[in-house]
Order: sequence, then structure tokens, then C-alpha cells
Amino acid sequence: MTARPTRPTAGGGNLVANRFVFAGSILLVAAFVAAAGAASRRAESFFGDLLSLIARNFGWFYIVSVGVLAGFSLWLAGTRHGAVRLGKDHERPEFHTLSWLAMLFSAGMGIGLLFFGVAEPIMHFTAPPEAEARSVQAARDAMLLTFFHWGLHAWGVYVVVGLALAYFHFRHDLPMSLRSCLHPVLGERIWGRAGDLIDLLSVFATIFGLATSLGLGAMQINAGLSHVFGVPSGANVQLVIIAVITLCATASVVSGLHAGIRRLSELNMLLAGLLLGFVLLAGPTLFLLDAFVDNIGYYLRSVVHRTFMRDAYRNNDWLASWTIFYWAWWIAWSPFVGTFIARISRGRTVREFVLGVLLVPTLLTFVWLTVFGNTALHMQLLDGKPIAGAVEANSATAIYAMLAELPASAATAPLTVVLVALFFVTSSDSGSLVVDMLTSGGHPDPPIWQRIFWALTEGAVAAALLVFGGLQALQSAAISAGLPLAIVLLLVAFGLVRALRAEAAGSG
Repeated sequence: MTARPTRPTAGGGNLVANRFVFAGSILLVAAFVAAAGAASRRAESFFGDLLSLIARNFGWFYIVSVGVLAGFSLWLAGTRHGAVRLGKDHERPEFHTLSWLAMLFSAGMGIGLLFFGVAEPIMHFTAPPEAEARSVQAARDAMLLTFFHWGLHAWGVYVVVGLALAYFHFRHDLPMSLRSCLHPVLGERIWGRAGDLIDLLSVFATIFGLATSLGLGAMQINAGLSHVFGVPSGANVQLVIIAVITLCATASVVSGLHAGIRRLSELNMLLAGLLLGFVLLAGPTLFLLDAFVDNIGYYLRSVVHRTFMRDAYRNNDWLASWTIFYWAWWIAWSPFVGTFIARISRGRTVREFVLGVLLVPTLLTFVWLTVFGNTALHMQLLDGKPIAGAVEANSATAIYAMLAELPASAATAPLTVVLVALFFVTSSDSGSLVVDMLTSGGHPDPPIWQRIFWALTEGAVAAALLVFGGLQALQSAAISAGLPLAIVLLLVAFGLVRALRAEAAGSG
């Protein structure tokens, strides 16, 4: 496989971007922000209807695609290709394992678990798809469903994108962009407009997803500050929050992977570990240990059935609202998380990559969900605490409502606000780096001016849509991009196997 450069190799920090993708991204962002801001209700209605239409008609395709991608990831780790190194044969990992895991977990899941670790189990408990609401079975099913949505399937999607990008970039010197993963399928056409459109779709999903998360995250941080410190809620406070997060993310992304993003990710994991340990010890410890074993067993028993469950014999809006929504979101998020994970995975073997990205974060996710989710369920189901009421009133304050029922909430609640902010900074800086790479022809170290440009652009987009409306429209649009991306990801998996087999045949 021969790499064809899409950028000048000279010039160092004055790297010339892929002009079509770079300019197209700017125009697409500007046009969408203008349209969504000018007619936010109409845009929200349009993209909401589009998302519902996709869920109804292509829900089966999402379910099959995510199931295939998760199964493909597990299968690949056990094949002879597992020994292939993501780089030259003599290379070793660029980052220490703990730093590597901290960065991939912070980018992939961290912020979502802080908000939904308490809220989602309680939501399923009070409004279950099958069991009687607020029953013991509803509590058991609530943890199963939350495990299912945040477990192997989400990370399996990330594995496929990240592994393919790392393999084609580090081992075959192709640009670190999604087009490179389709070289075994499209051949030289990846250097034309077909490849540009694939990268443009990746930028669309990444920057709009990040801007949406930043805008919604500002509202959620504001809710935490209001709950803990009495800070008023409103657009002005949220704009200040966006500005602070954007400036911190810009400073981090300018500092680079080793000095900025890595250190922030390690700090995130340290603070998250302290909070996790506190809730485990201050909460119903023995119950949580029992629940973790029970949750794992129930998940393993049900995972295959749930993987291919479409519920075709009844009109189930719950499945579209939850599972299919999550699958579309993970797919739409995969260019961002997959590209970032690929960037930090040089020197690892295929097997190390798959096991590290698929199993370790999934296990950490299950521990977190058990400690926070089961503590909240214990408070609601057995202690009669009003956690469900707090979640119904404002899901962003769910974790604070739970912490308020434990000792030392005056210390743990502010710690949680800081942790939420840090996770958002980490997501923003790593996302900015990914957009930089995609619009620089797949260069792994894009120029500083471009890093600053995209980090500030994300903040500006989030702020504009927060003021003029359109965040919900933007979220629906980003998730709608999951349908064409699902097709691309299946082709990526096929191309990766084809390339690995060709390499094995050549070396044999």
C-alpha cells in the first residue's frame, strides 16, 4: 500500500490545510449556525422529525451495525492479526499505559457518566420499558439497560474507527483521517472528492457534536453551581462558563498531547477516582459490592438478546428514544473519539489496542455506574429518599441530589463541579485536536494557529446557539449524521480485515 501525501511536507508550523475540507467545514458551520439561529424552532422541528424518521425506518440497521461492530472488535483481538503492531515492528507505545487509558476514557465517556451515572438508572426505574415502575425488577432492569447503553457496544464502535486509523496511519503512513481507512475499498479514489466528503462528514459530526455538548454542558455546570453555591441560572452565566472552558481548552490543545491533554486527563481520573472511592465507602458498601456482581451477571446473560432486540411485534417508542438514540450518538461521536484514540496509540499491538479500548474502559464504566447508579437506587427504593423527584425536576442536578444524602456533601459537591468542568475541558481540547487533524489532510500534529482557530470556533458556535436557540436542532443534526457514518464504519471494518489479510499473506 503506497501513501499519497495530501499536504506539503515542508514548511513545519506553516502546514497548508486540506483547502476543500477546511473551507467546506467553515462554510457548513457558518450556514448551519445562521439557519439554526434564525429559525431555531423550525430547525429543531425539522431535524427532530428527521431523527424520528431515521429511527423508525432504519432502527434495525443501527442495531445490526452496532452489534456487528462490537462482535468484530472482540473477534479481531483473538485472531493472528492481534500481534500486528500499530507502527513499525520495532516501535513501542508512545504513552505509558495509565496515561493512555486516562486520555481515552476522558475523551470517550467521562463527562457523560458524571451526568447519567445517577440520572439514567433512576429514569429507567421510574419509567421502565417492561417491568412495573419503581419495583425491584425495575431497579434490576434499570442497571442492565444502563450497562447495555454505556458498555461494550459503545466502545466497540470506537475500537473500529480508532484501530483502522492507527493501523493505516502508523503502519502504512497514510493520513490520519477517515478516508485512509477506505483505501482497501475505494483505492486511489480516496484522494479525490469522495475522500474529501468522507472527511467533511467526520468534521460535521465532530464539531457539531462538540459544540452541542459544550452548550448543553454549560447549562449543566450552571445547574451544579446553582445547586451548590446558589449562582443564578441564565444565559449570561452560561456564556461565561463557555468562555472559560473554551480558553482552558485552547491553552491545553496549544500545549499539545504530552503537556496539556495528557496531564488534564490524568487529573480527571485522579479526582474521579477520589469521588468514586468516597461514594463507595460512604454509601451502602456491601450492597454495592453485591450489586456489582449481580449487574455483571445479568448483563452477560442478557447482552446477546439485547444486542439484536428490535421489538418488532409492538410499536416500541422506548427503544427508539433510548437504545437507537444511543447507537446513533456513539456512531456520530466515533470520528472524534476514534481519531483521538488512534493518535495516542502508536506502538501498541492490535490485541493491546482492542483489549485496552474495549474491555478496560467498559469495566471502569460498569464500576462507576454501579457505585453511583445503585447508590441512588438504594436511596430511592430502600431508604425512601427523593432522588427520583430531583431527577425529574432537573437531571443535571441528579448527582448533587445523591451526594447531598451522603456525609461531607459540602466538600464532595464542589469537587464534582470542578470535575465536570475539567471533563468538559478535556473533551473540548481533544475534540479540537481531532478537527485540526481532519482539516489538515490527516496530519497528526497540526499547526498551532489552526488548533486555536477550531477551539475558539467550537466555543463561538456553542455560545451563538445558546443565545439565539438551536442547540437541540444541532444535536439532532449531529446524531442524524450517524446513518451515513454507520455505512462508512461497516466499510472501514471490511477494509481493515482486507488490509490485515493482505499484510499477513505478504509476510507469509
